[in-house]
Amino acid sequence: MTPWVLPESAEIGGKRYEIHSDYRDILEIIQCLQNEEDPKAARIYLAMALFYDGFDEIPPQDYEEAAQWMSVFIGGGEEEHDPHPAHKLIDWEQDSRMIISDINKVAGCDIRTLPFAHWWTFLSWFGGIGEGQLSTVVSIREKRRKGKKLEKWEQEYYQEHRSIVDFKKKYTKEELEEQERIKKMLGE
Repeated sequence: MTPWVLPESAEIGGKRYEIHSDYRDILEIIQCLQNEEDPKAARIYLAMALFYDGFDEIPPQDYEEAAQWMSVFIGGGEEEHDPHPAHKLIDWEQDSRMIISDINKVAGCDIRTLPFAHWWTFLSWFGGIGEGQLSTVVSIREKRRKGKKLEKWEQEYYQEHRSIVDFKKKYTKEELEEQERIKKMLGE
């Protein structure tokens, strides 16, 4: 993959497969991959089924190559060299309003109205985000993660916007069902 060309197909096992390269498709795939309720193998299989047009035609012996190609594509064309994943600073779902707002500024339009925007174009816009609410939130998250002292204005911001700075706990289906059962027992 070269950064000068926006790929719309992949060669897997010597055969070419069209891919779903719109940013909305990739965000759905990322969400699928992060769904801790399903086993990792099932998440990867489902992600590939969403990513490759004609996935059912890919032979099982080529799944590893297909998964690797998809991973590199999602990473913007760069192979992941760091064996230790970076600490989570952004949640695509929780931070979506801030991300959309800042990307809209960079793109010069509301990206949600575009019929198609390639994932790599989206990543380029994302990389062009400068100072704003998202960068403030990410900076505070990183300082808190490292145990660094927040500036006075950051402390005030955190107190006023704690609900967007702190990551929300995601509950499994079973945990949600148990919470509902307890609420009913308590008459809530």
